[in-house]
Amino acid sequence: MSPLTSSAPPRHRQPPEAAPGVGIALKHQHYRDWQDTPPPIGWLEVHSENYFGGGRPLAVLESLRADYPVSLHGVGLSLGSAGPLSRDHLQRLKTLQGRIEPAMMSEHLSWSSAPGAFLADLLPLPYTEEALTLFCAHVGETQDFLGRPILIENPSSYLAFDHSTIPEWEFLAAVVERTGCGLLLDVNNIYVSACNHGFDSLRYLDALPAAAVGEIHLAGHSICQVGGRELRIDDHGSTVCDDVWALYAQTLARLGPRPTLIEWDSAVPPLQGLLSEAEKARHVLAGQTEAACADAG
Repeated sequence: MSPLTSSAPPRHRQPPEAAPGVGIALKHQHYRDWQDTPPPIGWLEVHSENYFGGGRPLAVLESLRADYPVSLHGVGLSLGSAGPLSRDHLQRLKTLQGRIEPAMMSEHLSWSSAPGAFLADLLPLPYTEEALTLFCAHVGETQDFLGRPILIENPSSYLAFDHSTIPEWEFLAAVVERTGCGLLLDVNNIYVSACNHGFDSLRYLDALPAAAVGEIHLAGHSICQVGGRELRIDDHGSTVCDDVWALYAQTLARLGPRPTLIEWDSAVPPLQGLLSEAEKARHVLAGQTEAACADAG
């Protein structure tokens, strides 16, 4: 019997209770800090693939899982590839899921592999009906195999395909409608893409199904000059900029409180740098929560 069907649990079983408040990405540079003095943070997120090989990384994650909810954020499943999903990758992901029992699991609206090749990047899709059908089929296959809904993260992008026929926000909304998945809303990605392509960030937000958003990401980005124009690059290598903080507040005003993660993947600072950004997010989240309670009262 196929390893993808031999022991799959019932379709879309609900995951454990969502992670609370603000979390940070667990980085290997900070393992000792976490073990010596675990900080007061709401939850942790890791790139799933970094823990497929076991060893010390998995031992550290399992130890921390005793005290913190964990989110598994995938970067290598390549849901947008034209070929079949990797059976080995799915099996490894399911094994990790069983060991960690994550509060949330997520992947990207992107592709990164083709027959015989793996590209270490999250590459954009053409937003066409054909791509939508393919992507939804892969999301459905993944959810059936894992036995739970996953979250799909909106990308950052630097170019657009001339033959795209569907706006990105409508593409994501259609994926949610067809598959029952949730959304991981990366606010920095919306801002970066809006600046690069000239669309309205708030129009993007308003077009998404609010109830589907299960997690928010915040990160820093860089600016470079390409061909005489400014291009913003989602490099996760700095603090969150003021404009993204403002968009985060507007996002919460529209959606209500959501678990929020601080990402930092390049030029990783000491742990205190991530904790400082998390404190800023907590302040914004608390303010929006108080405002929502006041309106309800």
